[in-house]
Amino acid sequence: MLKFSSKVEKCELSPVRKFNPCAAEAKAKGRRIFHLNIGQPDVITPSVFFEAVSSFHAPVLEYAPAPGMPELLEAIKDYFAKIDIKVGTDEMLITTGGGEALDMVMACILDDDDELLVPEPFYANYNTFARVTGGKIRPIPTRAEDGYRYADRSIIEPLINEHTRGIMITNPGNPTGVVLTDEEMRIMVDIAKEHDLFLIGDEVYREYAYDRPAKSLLTFEDAAENIIVLDSVSKRFSACGARIGAVITHNKEFLRQALKLCQGRLCSPTLEQVGSAALYRAATPEYYAGVREEYRRRRDTVVEAFSKIPGAKFRSPDGAFYLMVTLPVDDTEELQYFLLNEFEDNGDTVMYAPGCGFYADSSMGRNEIRVAYVKECDYLVRAIELLGKGIAAYNAKKK
Repeated sequence: MLKFSSKVEKCELSPVRKFNPCAAEAKAKGRRIFHLNIGQPDVITPSVFFEAVSSFHAPVLEYAPAPGMPELLEAIKDYFAKIDIKVGTDEMLITTGGGEALDMVMACILDDDDELLVPEPFYANYNTFARVTGGKIRPIPTRAEDGYRYADRSIIEPLINEHTRGIMITNPGNPTGVVLTDEEMRIMVDIAKEHDLFLIGDEVYREYAYDRPAKSLLTFEDAAENIIVLDSVSKRFSACGARIGAVITHNKEFLRQALKLCQGRLCSPTLEQVGSAALYRAATPEYYAGVREEYRRRRDTVVEAFSKIPGAKFRSPDGAFYLMVTLPVDDTEELQYFLLNEFEDNGDTVMYAPGCGFYADSSMGRNEIRVAYVKECDYLVRAIELLGKGIAAYNAKKK
């Protein structure tokens, strides 16, 4: 019998995409599906990306340099300079999306049975990237009732042991929308320094904090050796398909090790790097402010819409564009199958991401969902109306 690795067998399908086959069947039956499951914004990608790609001409489409194209590295350097952060082009590596950045970081710091502390619930793919290294995530538990806050020594330090190699935070948070205060970030930095741990900041939603700016970990110069920041054009510029990300750190030894992986995969796509450099060059504070206000309107829309579903519980997010919601059902995966296979309202139904995929232990979050509010407001209102009707039909069937 052919054998698969124990590491890949420990991985799960993405909670965001695992229901796609059922969705395809529903569409084949003529149903229209409203998507709350995937963080694919409908915000228009700035045209400079396409203009830069279309104007690129070369007799041969060659490999880009393994660390990244100089023009993109310079553009990212200048982007950080505008927010008063000094990084050199030799202190970053371009990756094929934020996903490869995560993969590289975990491959560089985790061995078999090593642990990474991560506030829970967390971005589902953290589990995948940790498990394929042989390591695992040790969750830092949070509660909606406490605003999903986790920067507390009394919570974190008891979880640190001889297997702990780092702490990973998402700021602003996916899926909780938490934005750390300066004081909370200081606590996380100090814990990492005192325990000789890496502190990895997934900052791909940096511009989309509603009530206070999301500060970068790179501002903590006293912890330069501990801090690694992940970046991406996907959400910042609504360019998810470009698949361009970056790993940024002042830690020279980490960069030396990670470069081995960059060279092993040869390079990130040349044309996407050309277009991404144009995005960083063209973006202005006014651009970010306009997109942020649009997401704020969408946040307020989903908060109001969910307040009309009896029994739904949630906390309004501070940033990013996700919402965790507890629903008045026993199992949101079972509900999702029902919505796709049996339910419709005037030919419409709805998808979301079941909450269990955002926990280290899939027995948790069974009555929760993650919603991505990345569509225009009328679309979101209809999607949540469908969800409310679907919940009522599902619970009536279960009686």
